[in-house]
Amino acid sequence: MTIPCSRQLHKFGGSSLADPECYRRVATILKEYSNEHDLIVVSAAGNTTNRILEWIDDLSKDGRLAHETLESLRTYQQGLITELLSAENAEPLLTVLHQELIAIGQLHAPLTEVQQADVLGHGEVWSSRLLSAYLNQIDLQAAPLDSRTFLRAERAAQPEVDRVQSWPLFKEQVAQHPHGRIVITGFMARNQRGETVLLGRNGSDYSATMIGALGEVSCVTIWSDVAGVFSADPRKVEDACLLPLLRLDEASELARLAAPVLHSRTLQPVAQSALDLSLRCSYQPESGSTRIERVLASGRGAKIVTSLEDVYLIQLGFGRGQDFERAQQEVLSLLTRSQLQPLALEPQADQFTLLLAYTSEVVNEALEVLQNSAVHAEIKLKEGYSMVAAVGAGVTANAIHSHGFYHQLKNCPLEFVYASESGLSLVAILRKVDTSSIINAIHNSLFQAQKRVGLILCGHGNIGSQWLSLFTQQKRQLEKRHGMQFSLIGVVDRERCWLDFDGLNSTDVVAKFDDEATNYTDFDWIEKVGTVQGYDDVVVLDVTASADLANRYTKIAEQGMHLISANKVAGSAPSADYQAVIDAFAKTSRHWLYNATVGAGLPINHTVRDLRESGDEIIALSGIFSGTLSWLFQQYNGDVPFTELVDLAWQQGLTEPDPRHDLDGSDVMRKLVILAREAGLHIEPNQVKVESLVPSELLETSLDDFLSQGEVINELLLERLTKAQKEQKVLRYVARLNKDGSATVGIEALPEYHALANLLPCDNIFAIESKWYKDNPLVIRGPGAGREVTAGAIQSDLNRIASLF
Repeated sequence: MTIPCSRQLHKFGGSSLADPECYRRVATILKEYSNEHDLIVVSAAGNTTNRILEWIDDLSKDGRLAHETLESLRTYQQGLITELLSAENAEPLLTVLHQELIAIGQLHAPLTEVQQADVLGHGEVWSSRLLSAYLNQIDLQAAPLDSRTFLRAERAAQPEVDRVQSWPLFKEQVAQHPHGRIVITGFMARNQRGETVLLGRNGSDYSATMIGALGEVSCVTIWSDVAGVFSADPRKVEDACLLPLLRLDEASELARLAAPVLHSRTLQPVAQSALDLSLRCSYQPESGSTRIERVLASGRGAKIVTSLEDVYLIQLGFGRGQDFERAQQEVLSLLTRSQLQPLALEPQADQFTLLLAYTSEVVNEALEVLQNSAVHAEIKLKEGYSMVAAVGAGVTANAIHSHGFYHQLKNCPLEFVYASESGLSLVAILRKVDTSSIINAIHNSLFQAQKRVGLILCGHGNIGSQWLSLFTQQKRQLEKRHGMQFSLIGVVDRERCWLDFDGLNSTDVVAKFDDEATNYTDFDWIEKVGTVQGYDDVVVLDVTASADLANRYTKIAEQGMHLISANKVAGSAPSADYQAVIDAFAKTSRHWLYNATVGAGLPINHTVRDLRESGDEIIALSGIFSGTLSWLFQQYNGDVPFTELVDLAWQQGLTEPDPRHDLDGSDVMRKLVILAREAGLHIEPNQVKVESLVPSELLETSLDDFLSQGEVINELLLERLTKAQKEQKVLRYVARLNKDGSATVGIEALPEYHALANLLPCDNIFAIESKWYKDNPLVIRGPGAGREVTAGAIQSDLNRIASLF
């Protein structure tokens, strides 16, 4: 059987299956968020596992008490079945439940390890069986599957699933269920002797990601009672915010630090496969989620503040004759092999002492490993400690975050601070203290302080220099409005760049550029900027027309930078290339704004997108999309040759550096494609019929030759103008797009009173026909060319992007 490539896996914990209403909620989630062939992994419902553990404990103390516990478990499970299923569907489940509980009740203390594992596994089996039956009852085809039929693992403190043995067995089992969803038990595997092996702490989540890896699913979603990973524990920090995206290495570091929402074993199969992991709340599915991905964005500092109240220290005292560095490395290697890496460590070389911090759950295992090894050291266990930590890629190199972290600890009973070698965390070990006030202070210091935003300007010609002037004027208001600090940290042209991460002076950067800039190769400045520390966000402003730079937009996204673009190349590229850029920014949770690509400062992109997203349907778009061509044809009445008007417009900065990029219609075509995509219409650039005003023989000449040899253009346009004037019409360069995908760009003869004919020089006009504006089109008009309005559009997008941070 071929497993569908779109298959996903959904894991539901015990709290998501606690009562009949929870089961119904899970079914609703699966109806809305899952596909027919998806896999579902379930834990034991509610507190079933704890009740079984209670029964095992009672069995060794008081048989009567054990019987009462088992009966309460029977009542709970029967209640779930009878409440959810019709009498006909409930009968077989009640029968088998009764038989299983009789068999459990006949066991005698003390139970062997194998017997305990068998009994504890019943909770997951009951959940799988009941959820499958309920899904079938509401016409969602499903089948239960016991994970012990394919998961193989040997008994250990933390059993590891053998993927080599498990995969063919999994494939065989799934092939027996070709139709509908498969509801699989979590938490359990089987060893070579056929015995049940429980997968230990967080075993259900671990089994879910492992089964997801075996099934080559695209994504595993763990549904629980929380929406995902927050910037701090929301029960302790009121303004903690949900993180929509987390890097896998950050998630692994958070799990290493024993955050309750994640466990390192859960992430192991994620790291070893191509699947993504999402965390979501089953009680409020629309409340958001955290997606854990292998994003390439560079880390710029802390994202999460976490804490633990119950921490132990293991103190190793080495003899003064020993090589301390070597002894330390041997200890750490031993603990790494045993998967018992400490939360934090403090080498005190002058005292020949090593301190290792552990949670209460694993400290005894670590002690046992150390005591049974050949480590020559005096080992002491010290209790009464707490931990606070700041987690995020690049946090140790972020001077602002590091300072804020240390500053908030200055009056605390600090034992030591550990900066992880990976750069992913700063960990403080404190003598026992209530950490609530500390993590609130750290959270406020790191995340509520003024953000620093770095700006990279690509292109310092007409528009770039005008934007620099506007930015200089508006910088203080911009910072006050958003509570952020904006710094120009780089200016780039076609071959050279000037980067200064301490900040450039926007007033004289153009004048000094030639003296300060250095050559770059293959746009390597993007990677340099991507690794800059000390800035919370970096925004690239592309005011060029460079196709080479547009082809690096995905690289800008991968380096964790935002982008504001007046460059039309990427937005009007073939669909596959355009979608790749969209996906790259979405994957890294960065923003790409490009209002300046169409209409300069006019809000045309926003309007078209907002209409569509509000439920309207765009039927047609038309208008004069080029401020340059608007100016030229408004001026052109036959008195002055057309190419002389082109030369005048070029001198005034109304055209592209090479005006042929305006005259050949490609600029208008690109704008039309961009608007079509904003409108939700699928169109490729080569579908647009474009009338070029540039004769083929003048395409490759120099600019001077083009302007001096434009007689061919003048003759052709004068002939068309004369014909139009005889009919009391004027010439305009018009773009048109229909819902069916037909699109044209070219010269039209329009009546003098036509809406597209009566414009001020340089004006653009956009007429939007839609379901709501069918009889009376929505019209947007105003200046669509010029340095000032285009620079203003860039500044407008900078304001907008700052509000999204």
